[in-house]
Amino acid sequence: MKLFFTITCTLLGIFCAKAQANDSIIKRLTPEKFIEAIKDSTVQVIDVRTITEYNQGHLQRAKKVDFLRPTEFQSYFENKDTLQPVYLYCRSGNRSMNAAKYLKKRGFKEIYDLRGGYSGLPDSLQIALKVEIDENSY
Repeated sequence: MKLFFTITCTLLGIFCAKAQANDSIIKRLTPEKFIEAIKDSTVQVIDVRTITEYNQGHLQRAKKVDFLRPTEFQSYFENKDTLQPVYLYCRSGNRSMNAAKYLKKRGFKEIYDLRGGYSGLPDSLQIALKVEIDENSY
């Protein structure tokens, strides 16, 4: 009986640890930590907002991949390295968290989300770029 109890507790502990490890794949970062982290040129910085939102200003090096256009979003990540860190943001943090959950299901191992989204960035941290985009190219 003691052996059964010991094995059961051990297995339960392993499963709980694995579940916690899976949840930690997606990390929400404060604006300060997010901005500091994306200075690393090897990470992917993805703006999941619409083209209109993106054109109103975005973070430097951010690639626009509209989460509300599922085909565009899925095809962009189809052949990406799942081990390369991905930094996501949207306007408020909701879409980017949904995008993060999608990427987690697709096997991405290191996903970071900007807490509060682009609108939550203090003015002093907005490294905003205004980009002219030819609407006919989409």
